[in-house]
Amino acid sequence: MSVPAPHELIRFAKERYHAFTEIAETFVDAEFHFSAKDNLCANGFQARAGSAILEGYVPPFDATPVHRLKTAGGQLVGKTTMDEFGFGTFCVNSAHGIPLNPFDIQRSCGGSSGGAGAAACLIPGHIALGVSTGGSISGPVSFCGVVGLSPTYGRVSRYGLIDYGNSLDKVGLLSRSATLVREHFQTIAGPDPKDPTSCAQPQLPTKGRMPDSLAVPKEALANLDPAVSKGFQEAVGRIQEMGVKVEEISMPSLRYAMPAYYILATSEASTNLARYCGMRFGRREEELNQHFNDFFSGVRSQSFGDEAKRRILLGTFCRMVGFRSRYYLKSLAVRQMLIEEYRKVFEDHQMVLTPTMPFLPPRFEDIRKMTPLEIYGADFLTIPPNLTGMPHVSLPCAYQQGLPVGMQLVSDHWREMDLLEMSSEWEGHFPYRFPEVGP
Repeated sequence: MSVPAPHELIRFAKERYHAFTEIAETFVDAEFHFSAKDNLCANGFQARAGSAILEGYVPPFDATPVHRLKTAGGQLVGKTTMDEFGFGTFCVNSAHGIPLNPFDIQRSCGGSSGGAGAAACLIPGHIALGVSTGGSISGPVSFCGVVGLSPTYGRVSRYGLIDYGNSLDKVGLLSRSATLVREHFQTIAGPDPKDPTSCAQPQLPTKGRMPDSLAVPKEALANLDPAVSKGFQEAVGRIQEMGVKVEEISMPSLRYAMPAYYILATSEASTNLARYCGMRFGRREEELNQHFNDFFSGVRSQSFGDEAKRRILLGTFCRMVGFRSRYYLKSLAVRQMLIEEYRKVFEDHQMVLTPTMPFLPPRFEDIRKMTPLEIYGADFLTIPPNLTGMPHVSLPCAYQQGLPVGMQLVSDHWREMDLLEMSSEWEGHFPYRFPEVGP
């Protein structure tokens, strides 16, 4: 079977799998091709963050990660589909189409970086820039059977990112192999004076260290789909055959991560989304002869999706007078408690190992039957490292029912190269599979 040209696969990924919301008009002979999630600004492309309210917004500048990849010789070939402002687990909340899983088009790619996961799976050698807030890289990586790195908070500049939660968002990479992720992560990482949160980081080492011991929290093994549990246990056996010790431990604080995350994330989101009022960016309200409440609420009611409205309401409630100390401040304390618990584990083990998602990629018909709380609960394995700002990588670890199963490795802050060293070693012991697709 002949391999289609990259530009043919890119167009095919957009038209057949809805992985892209927009692609380049022409493709040049660059050193490599890459894509950017739709909430990363790029000159010449719309930046709509999956929302109708930003329709038509074309930023005149590049986000720092986009700029650095371009400077390294890459061509930005398109913007990938995402949940509106990153609000979703299955990438079904986009105003610009729903990406389809390359392994089974009846199933979800995961969210919110669903298009990035599909593009990384469909196009050999492709690098996709994603953004993680509560698992928005790891989820699609698990469902699409690729490799994805969510770095330490502050390791990669967020300049040019349309924020969901300022204290949570991290720009990372998705690809078919850890080798590609490692190469291009070294390009995008590093301080940027345009983003103060990136300016206090230690230097990125050129090489990581293989772990001697991994910890598996028993709390992460509860309520798993039997297929995921079976695939994960098989992966644990392979890791032990590699000479790495795997020990089951207890991390009781993990149970508090999800409620704390949704309080913090929605509080920050409701503040960030206040700027979209029909005046400054994207869609504009043409009827100017209105009371300002009617002016703002009209365009927001029509252009925000249901999930965006739900999170605005929840976040605004948590920040109200009388509720801030009851919810928001307690959530900040939970975040610190989780950090301390992770660091206690890291005294004896270099990394924490868990499954990435608790079930196989779900069918769209099953997602429609899920309640919002059930959807939120799907991220209970990916939320803790995101809430603590710790780096984590998701890797394919098994295939069940013809679908990929992912495992997630978490290390202490600034230890991304250790994760990538382990990821590269894993690829030598576990062969990845990708679906045969093409125009």
